[in-house]
Amino acid sequence: MCTRKHSRTAATRMALAATLSLLATLAAESGRADSFIPVVINSSTIPSNGDLNPYGVTFVPSHFPAGGTLSAGDLLISNFNSSANIQGTGTTIVQMTPGGALAAPGAAVTFFTSSLPGLSTALGVLKGGFVLVGNLPTTDGTFATIGQGALQVIDKRGTLVRTWTDPVFLDGPWDLAIDDHGSRAHVFVSNVLNGTVSRLDIAVAGSGLTLLKSTTVASGYTHVPNTAAVVLGPTGLAFDAASDTLYVASTADNAIYSVAHATTRTSAAAQGTTVFADPHLRGPLALRFAPNGNLLVANGDAVNSDGLHPSEIVEFTKWGRFIGEYNVDPSQGGAFGIDTSRDATAGFNYAVVDDVTNTLSVQRLNDH
Repeated sequence: MCTRKHSRTAATRMALAATLSLLATLAAESGRADSFIPVVINSSTIPSNGDLNPYGVTFVPSHFPAGGTLSAGDLLISNFNSSANIQGTGTTIVQMTPGGALAAPGAAVTFFTSSLPGLSTALGVLKGGFVLVGNLPTTDGTFATIGQGALQVIDKRGTLVRTWTDPVFLDGPWDLAIDDHGSRAHVFVSNVLNGTVSRLDIAVAGSGLTLLKSTTVASGYTHVPNTAAVVLGPTGLAFDAASDTLYVASTADNAIYSVAHATTRTSAAAQGTTVFADPHLRGPLALRFAPNGNLLVANGDAVNSDGLHPSEIVEFTKWGRFIGEYNVDPSQGGAFGIDTSRDATAGFNYAVVDDVTNTLSVQRLNDH
């Protein structure tokens, strides 16, 4: 009787503790919903080697395999410049855990250090446990010394497992988008040096990735040298699985295009169909779908710049209707990499880098 009484008492206490915990969680969520203050975290992207100019940013997806240094909801950021601020010479991917410690300048956690410099916006994570990153190297920060670049495959522990190069399909990998089906994936890559977009058909296994086929799915985008940005060409990519449509942000053309039948086409579309080309665009760079189905694009200010509208993120529908805009920095050239997540892991679904301050802002935004 005494043992059973103690058992019941313990069970009652456990049930009460669970109830109180649930009530506390609900109260916290209720307070957050009513809060005037947004849910925002800002952190430096500068690691101990001093790399600058964050370009790409990506969320680690849900169900990412355990056993490495990454967890679902973490963010990875690629650096394009070295500590000397020379473009095309940065070598690090840094990692941020939104629920972890914030990084002061020089204290961002390094996930991977590359032997290939100039890590670009072509940064993504496969849910099979691998990270992809492209690079566009220079020796002195100018177009005169620019190299072809490559696409590197990194495992969940931050170890390089494969490097892909190709003078046609990976000619200056500048950004990418992933259509991820677990054991297979389509990886779309924008090539800033030849004005094309490639589709890489990939098999995914625990031991690594196998490149099955490469196809040029779009071509004809303007690609030109640029003093401030080194080079301008097709950049941001966003894939809509429901319609099998790839959206392309072409910086020098100052327009967003759509490419139909992106996963199945066997020949290149001539740019595609113009979706959005109006004065709100100022050299569009990174491109992502928002959780509400609209498109977000980062203005790099290299084309159609306006001092009253610097470093803006622009929102528009995928049919081309303008929704709104805001600036991430009061100076021009601050907006580059952006990413969104439908997982809302740890309460965050939006991330944007500021190239001017070398910081990352992670936020929870309304998804409808």
